[in-house]
This record gives sequence, C-alpha cells and structure tokens, in this order.
Amino acid sequence: MHLKKITLAMAATGLWWATGIAGISQAYAAEDTTSTQVEDTEQKKKVEARLAEIKAEEKAAAKAANGYYVERRSYGTQKETEPPRYVKQLNKTWLKDYDAFADVDWLDVGLEYRARYEYRDNDFRRPRENLDEPLLLRTRAYVGLKNILDPFRFAVEAQDSRRNNSDYTRSNDTRDVDKADFVQAYLELYFKDSIFGKDDLGNSRPFWVRGGRLAWESLDRRLIARNEWRNTTNTFQGVRANIGEKKNDWQLEAFAVQPVQRFTDKLDEVDHSQNFYGVIGDWRRWSEYVTIQPYYFLLRQNGDDVVYDTNGNSLSDRRFITAAAQSQARIDREIHTGGIRVFGVLPGTQWDYDASYVKQWGDQQRFISNTIGYVKVDHDAFAYNAEVGYTFNKLSWKPRFSTSYGVASGDKSPATGNDLTDNGRFDRLFGFARPWSNNDYIQMENIRAAKVRVEFDPKVPFLDNVKVDTGFSWYQLDDASDRWAAGANLRDRTGSSGRDLGKEYDLRVRFPINQYAALNLGYAHFWAGDFVQDAVKTGTNPNTFDQNRSKSSDFFYTELTLYGF
Repeated sequence: MHLKKITLAMAATGLWWATGIAGISQAYAAEDTTSTQVEDTEQKKKVEARLAEIKAEEKAAAKAANGYYVERRSYGTQKETEPPRYVKQLNKTWLKDYDAFADVDWLDVGLEYRARYEYRDNDFRRPRENLDEPLLLRTRAYVGLKNILDPFRFAVEAQDSRRNNSDYTRSNDTRDVDKADFVQAYLELYFKDSIFGKDDLGNSRPFWVRGGRLAWESLDRRLIARNEWRNTTNTFQGVRANIGEKKNDWQLEAFAVQPVQRFTDKLDEVDHSQNFYGVIGDWRRWSEYVTIQPYYFLLRQNGDDVVYDTNGNSLSDRRFITAAAQSQARIDREIHTGGIRVFGVLPGTQWDYDASYVKQWGDQQRFISNTIGYVKVDHDAFAYNAEVGYTFNKLSWKPRFSTSYGVASGDKSPATGNDLTDNGRFDRLFGFARPWSNNDYIQMENIRAAKVRVEFDPKVPFLDNVKVDTGFSWYQLDDASDRWAAGANLRDRTGSSGRDLGKEYDLRVRFPINQYAALNLGYAHFWAGDFVQDAVKTGTNPNTFDQNRSKSSDFFYTELTLYGF
C-alpha cells in the first residue's frame, strides 16, 4: 500500500515536472517566435525604407538630368526638335574617325533624303474618283554654327520637294512641290548664362533671339508646325526670341513673323499681306503632375496686299481663280487666338493626359456681291481637344491605349440669300493636320472627331525599335451647313445632308533599318458618311464632284528615309 502511494506520488511529481518543463519550453518558444517576428518586421521596414530611398535617389537623379521636363505621350503631338532630328553634331557623326573632325563640337550638319510611294484609290481630297500613285521626293540639308563664336550663331536649312508619276499637274500644288529653296536661314544671339538666372535645380536659363527665315513647331503642333508629314514645309520670316529651355521650371517664347508664300517653280517670297505675332509660356514647376502652356496669337491680314492663293497662283490669273474667288480672298481680317494646354502623367500611375482649349475672336471682311461689296463681320470660334491614355509598362511590348475627342467649330450660314452672320469657322493658322486623320482628310475646322488608338513596340528578333500604332476614328461636321475643307471644300449650305462625315481605320509600322536608313509603312481606309454621299448632289456641287464615286477609299504608302550622318 505504501509502495503504491509512493509510486503514485513519484509519477505525479514526474508529470508535474514534465508539464512544467513543457510549459517553460513553450513560453520560451513563443517568446522566440515573437522576437523573430519583431525582428522580421523591423528588417522589412528597413528594406522598404532603403528601397524608398533608392527610388527617391533615382528620381532625383532623373530630375537633375531632365530638369522639370516631362515628355508628352499623346498621339502625334511630339514637336520636331531644334535643330531637326536628322541633324548631328559633327564630332558625333562618322566623321569623328578623322582626326581633323574628332573635336569639332561647334558645327551641326544634316543630310536627309526621303522617298514616299503613295497608293490612293478614290482620294476624297480630289473632287472626282481616280487611282493616283505619286512618288514624293524630299531632300534636306542643314549646316549650323554654335559655341565657337558665341553669342553669335547661325543656321541654314535648304529643301527640295518634288512629285513624280501623279495624275495631277505639279505646276500649282505647293503641298507636294517646292523646288530647291531655303526653309531656314537665320542669325542668332545666344546667351547660355543670361540675366534670367537659374532655376531651383541649378539649370541655367538661356536666352536667345533669331532673325531671318524660320521654321519651327509649338504646343501640340495643331496651330504652328513644320508639317513633317507633308512633302513641303511651313516657313516664316521675322524674329523669334526665347527665355529658358525645356529643362527649366518655366520658359517663354515670343515671335513676330510673316509667313512665306511657297511656289513650285521659283524662289519662295515673303507674304507681305499677313503679320503673325505670338507669345507662348511653359510652366513646369508642377511637372510631376502637369505642364501648363498658356498662349496668345494675333494674325492680321491686309486684303489689298493679298496677291496669291495658297498654291502660289496669282489671284488675277483666270485660268485658276475666278473673279468671285479673288474678291473672297482679298479681305481684311484680324484674328486673336488665346488658349491653354495642359498635359502630364499622373504620379505613381501609367495614366497620361493631354487637353487644350482655344478661343478665337476678332473681325474680318466678307465679300457679298458686286452690288453690296464687302461687309465686316465678327470672328467668333473655338476648339478643344482631350486625350487620355494608359501604358502597360510591365508588358514587354509596352502597349499604350488611348481615347480622344476633338472639336473645331464650323461656320453656320443661311441656306439662301446674303450671309451677314458672324464667322464661326475656326482658323487653324499654320498647324499640322495629320493628328486628325492619317488619310489627310481632316483639318482643324468644322470638325468633331472621336478616336481610339493603341501603340506598342513589338519585339522582333532581327529588328530593334519597331513601333506600331493603329486606331479607329469617327468624324462629324461641327456645322452641317459649313464646308469639308480637306474634301475639296464640299458643302451643303442647306444642312440637309447632315453631319456624318465618315469613319477611318489606320495602321502604321515604323522601324530603323540601321542608323542611316528607316522605313515607314502605313495604310488607311475611309468609309464615307451620309454627308459625303448626299452633299455632292446638292446645289452646284454636281458640276464639280463625281456623284457616282465609290463610298470608301484606300490609302497605302511606303516611305524610305536615308540619313547622311
């Protein structure tokens, strides 16, 4: 009995000891686990803090390199550089292999040759249906002096534009033909360290002023552009001045110029009937979020000095210009244009945006009849455009999807009788039409355009930097009684043909063959809307337009560009 009690007591004692030891072990284990978790959490916080520091350092380094500048992502709005992209500093060309040129950093040189074959089946820019296969040839050369004689600099750019194998005459089409002439030829005063100091990042704010023949692009290219796609180039003569550069937190540009009238077979001349003034600001202080571009332009025209139409035909030449057309062209006008553009990338996301609003006001003459003569009417027009895009940067092809909507007001006019109403048609000034239509069917007037697009960089084993973009567009007239300018001025004054202009699908593939050659392939199909099909049958239009033409058009092109440097 006593032995049994002792045995039970010893067993109980052992159980208690084991339980105690287990409890203590579990406590220590729990304490160790908690301690490890705390250490892991602290270590994770340290790693996250260090990663944030690295990201901030990279961001600061990028900002130091790029300044306040953030590149726009919107489709077709990238400005041509100054000097143009085909231009290189001499010691960065193949000539650097020669000792005489190895250190020449004061000379810019450029040579470019472009050949584009176009296949245009039922081109709606023409009043009648046909198949045209023109070959467009353009040669450019550039020489610019900098640094060595600062503040004195100069640049000269020459261009020769020709068209072969077309059904249409070259003698009066300055869209495609402008034989050897100067695009730019200016003297410049350049001050790298100017009285305007530096920005907060330490970037100098240079100042320069240029005088002579000038060609450049501003804003989103819709109002001032060189027109890189077109075979000929917009150019001006006068003075430009600039404070700052794109790396700075703010920049200001001003100009006072006259447009240059292009001719196909003789040297271009200054158009003394027009004076064009402007000031453009860039505010990039909030560049992570937005770049703000306010601007103001003034275009004045003296009707008595208007001598030629846009193709260089004399207004008194009755082979091309009727007496009525001459009277309608020789008008006085004063057009003020004020606008603002904002664009950027939303921080921490891949969303980008680009939006602008433009208001025009002023007055102009309108020729009514030989009996009444000219009347002065108000000019009251507007335009706006907005685009939103998203880029999938984590995907290898980096696709960007975007949608946009743009409007440029039209001119509402009475169906019959004298038109004494205000002019509501937006004046596109000297802008670039191609962002509106890859067919070149749309200009920035009397239009409403909705678009969806996708852009991507496919990975091709034997080619680098291939770029593809494609999209679909819907077009309507802003005012049914106004003209379709790019469609050979087709118009139904009654408005009964409606506003449905049409739809367009386009595809473009671009890739460099090597550093001295690049290829550009494109296709666009256009489905004509009710307006196009019905307006040709109204009023005097049947005398000019083909009523039985096809309801769609096809445009294919292949473009080869060669670079000398």
